[in-house]
Amino acid sequence: MSCFALLAGGGTGGHVQPALAVAEALVARGHDPASIHFVGSERGMEATLVPEAGFEVTLLPGRGIQRRITAANLGAIAGISTACVKALGTLRHYRPAVVVTVGGYAGFPPSFAALVQGVPVVVVSYDAVPGAANRLIGRFAAANAVAFAGTRLPKARVTGPPVRARVLAVDRSTEGRRAASGELGLDPERMIVLATGGSLGARSVNDAVVSWCSRWHDRSDVAVYHVAGERNLEDVTAAAAASGLFGEHMQLDYRLVGYEHRMPLLLAACDLAIARAGASTVAELCAVGVPSVLVPLPGSPSDHQTKNARSLADAGAAVTIADAECTGESLAEVVAPLLAEGPVRTAMGEAAATLGHRDAAEQIAILAESVARRAA
Repeated sequence: MSCFALLAGGGTGGHVQPALAVAEALVARGHDPASIHFVGSERGMEATLVPEAGFEVTLLPGRGIQRRITAANLGAIAGISTACVKALGTLRHYRPAVVVTVGGYAGFPPSFAALVQGVPVVVVSYDAVPGAANRLIGRFAAANAVAFAGTRLPKARVTGPPVRARVLAVDRSTEGRRAASGELGLDPERMIVLATGGSLGARSVNDAVVSWCSRWHDRSDVAVYHVAGERNLEDVTAAAAASGLFGEHMQLDYRLVGYEHRMPLLLAACDLAIARAGASTVAELCAVGVPSVLVPLPGSPSDHQTKNARSLADAGAAVTIADAECTGESLAEVVAPLLAEGPVRTAMGEAAATLGHRDAAEQIAILAESVARRAA
């Protein structure tokens, strides 16, 4: 059988959601969903998120290589090697006209297989600094769709980072925000803070949010919706319980979940977001104009999260806190004045919106079509 496009990559929600955005843009441009196939990792969130979005996915073995010398890397290299061999068979079976990769360890094997078999590759690089896989595959790609001007990849086309249509449809008008609050079961009269460390969670952010919320137990005008990450949920639940966040004395409305499928509703409803500075998160905040407090992941490859956060802070769209300084006390000091000053939040949201690329997914879909036509 053959398909038009094979979407490669995954692992975290930050990889899967941009890939789904491109796939949905291709469908919007008239391609049959059955002509679009995903290849990802057995260990990644694509195993559930891709089928839920209506696409088929092939899952390969493998995990990421740590950026230091460890015994675990031997197993990682073996897994990626096995995945490359299996990816060759997958490419021969589906015979795509083009491969679009969003990078990461899950994107490398199918991209490598495509290059070996002469299938054109479009690399989607949405971080301020491209990851190792994108830098390697990007040297040989037919085109590189990048989020930032000046990204050091050949044949670069600035498209911005792709965002799914359901996020682009977010309504942050007064009526839209009240409706979203109601669907989430939140009181629209309260100020709503979304706190998230990304799909995998972030221990330091989770600890700081729990500590901050325990300090604000008497704030009857605030609701905090804490998306802790599935792998951290048990520990965060125990910490929140020990801090009294589920006690009857709590006037703060504290909600805790592991993963939230209704993130567009939260983006519509929230007055402020506290988050890591991954490219997908930053792209969504900018696409819909949400003011934020960003806590970049320390040690991210090429320190790209700090660079992502700085781009928003320099535009007046966000306030940043270094991970080592992110505590309950520091969060309270930063969040309190932001919640107290509605005009400041409005200005931050408007600044964020100026950085958004709402047509990025469509532009990448058009680029993939163009590359496929040239190859044909």
